[in-house]
Parts: sequence; C-alpha cells; structure tokens
Amino acid sequence: MTSPDPALLSINTATLRRQWTLPQIVQGLARHGIRGISPWRDQVASAGLAHSARCIREAGLSVSGYCRGGMFPALDAGGRAQARDDNRRAVDEALAIAARCLVLVVGGLPKDAQGRPASRDLAGARAMVRDGLADLIEYAKPAGMPLAIEPLHPMYAADRACVNTLAQALDLCDALAPDDAHSLGVAVDVYHVWWDPALEAGIARAGAGGRLFAYHICDWLVPTTDLLNDRGMMGDGVVDLARIRGWMDAAGYRGQHEVEIFSERWWKTDPDVVLATCKSRHASAS
Repeated sequence: MTSPDPALLSINTATLRRQWTLPQIVQGLARHGIRGISPWRDQVASAGLAHSARCIREAGLSVSGYCRGGMFPALDAGGRAQARDDNRRAVDEALAIAARCLVLVVGGLPKDAQGRPASRDLAGARAMVRDGLADLIEYAKPAGMPLAIEPLHPMYAADRACVNTLAQALDLCDALAPDDAHSLGVAVDVYHVWWDPALEAGIARAGAGGRLFAYHICDWLVPTTDLLNDRGMMGDGVVDLARIRGWMDAAGYRGQHEVEIFSERWWKTDPDVVLATCKSRHASAS
C-alpha cells in the first residue's frame, strides 16, 4: 500500500497537552507544515474561544474535529440537564472554530459527586445516551454541526463510554437520524476499535451510509502499562494501521488522519520531536 497523503495529517491537541498551550501547538503545526488540528475544549477555554479560533484560522489549519461532547448519563434529571447544556455549548464552540464535527464520548454508568459509578444499570445508561443524543441532534442539526459518536474500548464501558463498537454506534445513527447521514456519524479511533472482529464490516457500513466523520490513529503497546495514558506512536505497537486505513479508503473516507496520543512518554518528549515523529510515522507506519 502506498503511503498516505501527508496533507491528510492532523494533530489532536491531547498529543501535546503537557508541553504546549493551544496557541503554541498552532504555531508548532505551522512550523512543521502540518495542516490539520483537533483541539480539546479545556485547551480552547484556557486560551479563550475567540483567540483560539483566530489563531487556527490565521494559521490556515483545517479542524478535523473538536473534543469533546457527550457524557450524557447522570443520576437525576438535574444532572442530565447539565449535560444537555454543556453539550449545546460544545456545539457552539465547535462552530466557532469551524470544526468538521463534534466528537462525542457518550459516558458510562452514572456517577456520584465523587466521580464513582453509582449504578450497575448499563442498559439504563445506554438509554440515557440515546435520549441525550436525540436531544443534541435537534440543537446541532439546524446549526450545521455534525455529531460523531466515538466508540471506546470495552474497558471504558463503566466510566467513559457505554458505546463500545462501531455496530452499536451505527445502530444509534440509524435509529436517531435514519434519513440524514450528515447530522450523525462516527469517529473511528483505532486505539479503541482495532480488536473488533467486525471492524472491517463496520467501517464498510459506515462508509456506505455516509457516516465516517473522523479517523484517529495511534498504536496499542504490548505491554500497555496504563490503559489511559500509554498509547503508542504509530508503528510502535501491534495495530495493523495500513490495513485499517485501506478499509477506511475503500469505504470512501477522504478526511484527515488525526494523531491522538495520550502518553506519559510522549508528553515528556520535546514537542518538536513529537511532531516530527508524527509526520514520519504517518508516512511510514500508518
């Protein structure tokens, strides 16, 4: 397989969150000739929404996605209303920075005030996700902001996302936006879905329905020392990235390839080295 087009490389700002502020990341991407960015809301808030949008626009970067909305389940109606309001703010912010989509990590079991799971009702949590998505579509669709459900690895079902496969995410898309592929789709993050024996079929299904909105790349290390903050640079782990990219290409995905690496190792590395490595590994290992 040929190397991917370098113009498709995008950097999720979590990859450099320990070293640089958002404006510094924007400047770094410009220096390295990287054309895409996907900011996180906390980093945007620290820099200021208007300033962030201006920096990104003036650097000529395309925004492959905005991280993140979601976290719909809550113990009571008040908590669900707070989630609704926060998600609407996320839509507004995504519009302000001209994001291709708002990425949704949907949430797991409802939590108590200390952030501990306070329920064992996984089916109930998934019902709250469905209800929250239905409400958010009604807000985001008229504004023209596509929503991308990101399935997370099953290890996160309790605390971060009770949608864990592309099939689950696509079932929600078909149920909630059956006649509008532009309003609700999926973000394919290889760290979370590479293991799924139905991944190829899920990508093909998403492509046929026009629901492939985002593509996140990194690698799965063996051994993984931390399930959240030990993602690998492309080529350092066991994921067949070239094969998965082939499935994405065959399904019609033409968007950017977004490097998203939560890593204590890479957060301790010179950020210019990180970006140079992202560029070289995108070409050679993805």
